[in-house]
Amino acid sequence: MCGIVGAVAERNVEAILLEGLRRLEYRGYDSAGMAVVSPQGALQRRRAVGKVAALAECLGDAPLPGRCGIAHTRWATHGRPSETNAHPHQSGEGLAVVHNGIIENHEALRRELVADGYRFDSETDTEVVAHLVARERGRHADLLAAVRHALARLEGAYALAVVSADDPGTIVGARKGSPLVVGVGIGEAFLGSDPLALLQVTDRFVYLEEGDVVRLSAGGRVEVFDAAGAAVKREVQTFEHGDGAASKGDYRHFMLKEIHEQPAVIAAALEGRLGERAALVESFGPEAEALFSRVRQVHIVACGTSYHAGMVARYWLERFAGVPVQVEVASEYRYRRVVVPEDTLFVTLSQSGETADTLAALRFARERGYLASLAICNVPGSSLVRESDLCLMTQAGPEIGVASTKAFTTQLTALMLLTLALGRVRDLAEETQAELVAALRGLPRLVERVLALDPQIEALSTAFAEKHHALFLGRGAHFPIALEGALKLKEISYIHAEAYPAGELKHGPLALVDSEMPVISVAPNDELLDKLKSNLQEVRARGGELFVFADERVGIEEAEGIRVLHLPHVHEALAPILYTLPLQLLSYHVAVLKGTDVDQPRNLAKSVTVE
Repeated sequence: MCGIVGAVAERNVEAILLEGLRRLEYRGYDSAGMAVVSPQGALQRRRAVGKVAALAECLGDAPLPGRCGIAHTRWATHGRPSETNAHPHQSGEGLAVVHNGIIENHEALRRELVADGYRFDSETDTEVVAHLVARERGRHADLLAAVRHALARLEGAYALAVVSADDPGTIVGARKGSPLVVGVGIGEAFLGSDPLALLQVTDRFVYLEEGDVVRLSAGGRVEVFDAAGAAVKREVQTFEHGDGAASKGDYRHFMLKEIHEQPAVIAAALEGRLGERAALVESFGPEAEALFSRVRQVHIVACGTSYHAGMVARYWLERFAGVPVQVEVASEYRYRRVVVPEDTLFVTLSQSGETADTLAALRFARERGYLASLAICNVPGSSLVRESDLCLMTQAGPEIGVASTKAFTTQLTALMLLTLALGRVRDLAEETQAELVAALRGLPRLVERVLALDPQIEALSTAFAEKHHALFLGRGAHFPIALEGALKLKEISYIHAEAYPAGELKHGPLALVDSEMPVISVAPNDELLDKLKSNLQEVRARGGELFVFADERVGIEEAEGIRVLHLPHVHEALAPILYTLPLQLLSYHVAVLKGTDVDQPRNLAKSVTVE
């Protein structure tokens, strides 16, 4: 949720740390700070509330020269946003810590440390870690040993980076339940919560595993130790996407850029995974075909936008693969007594692969007797991918905007591949498989045609600029798309939005409909179209203003109180992917009109790494 950057180099690291923080701004944060060991061996710190620009201004007035340092952007969990609560946190004048995650036993540790004479200046759980490491540093020979002994006392989730004036040229990092990567340079080494923070200096990374502790030292030396304390070698991986992935290019916002990248990333998600007339089951791994032939039920667990993708997949899997599907919100899943039918495949969806609730659900599921686990994810080195039996990468590339766009449509694409793979081993008709494969091949071109409607969608958005509420409607597999449309509008424009199955209108939501409640509906050409048309007439009969995104073949035309945008015809099974795009563009343009921070909406973070 927040960002960590660290650097040990033979040059001044202040600029490296600051640029790293800038590249992590998409995650959401409320303050920023930096601590550097000076050439004279003193630990110096600067902190500021607000954007990284405020910290940069502070550093302009009082620079932090040095070759070893750590930096952080904070998203408040314990204590309000303030300079006092901003990271890094220090113990005395000689040791500083930055931390992502939550220390669950911080209150007990705080009482213990106060009794030992340590003074607390902040309201945070992180300051406990600083004092705990400082106490252990007085008992042990070096910073690595001190951190490892301190970690034994911590309960919760964390990614940590620690520097000490007594150990100049050294950073010690650790991860448990929160991501941390090592950037490998030439004669220098870096630490980050996200590879994007470090692409300015390297494209080679070591993805730390759960429980790992790492020591970075002068000359670019990197030493990794596992949870048992044994020295281990972790693979160095080259980042697959160029540094330009973290740039907006010619677009006004990352979100708009990522919306327009969808033809390319959907094509990338399909590349090498389709045969002439069927999906390639081996895309999921060499053992996938034998395993999939045993699947009798599927459980999908995810959060937020990914949960909506799972809801769509339920319609697909039950229709084409013939298996019952259960879709769960990850934060709820592990807090009930889960009944797992025999031969059930456990599927997790996550853009980052580090979503705390989804990871916890996977670990919970391991003890419940599932046949196997499958991760559909966008980050190859993530915890979710490493801890699952099978994985399918969505190939979306880095997604910077907090409101997910291309990650969602590539998840849907991957879930259709899963549907076809399970259908293939469960005797889905070859003609149906071939039809869906052909439709998938043509999908990127249809997405381009929808994106070309951007000017018309922008014109529609003006009707929402002064509205405070909106209602989204969909039927069948398009009900989750309505949910996703409502989520996007509320995330970035702060307009209250709800979504319902259109057939539920008369069971309550019609009471909300009047001339001030715009109603947005998706109308693909499917078997539920006539019923949807009846639902829309119910809205018009009560004075509601309708905005309909309709298949060009369905014959819905504009009239008083009804605005219609026609979309190209698409295979009805793939319509949920296509009809997502106009809802993304609508929410984007409404947010721009309302003047909100599109890429970094208030109170939200990109990667939710705490429960």
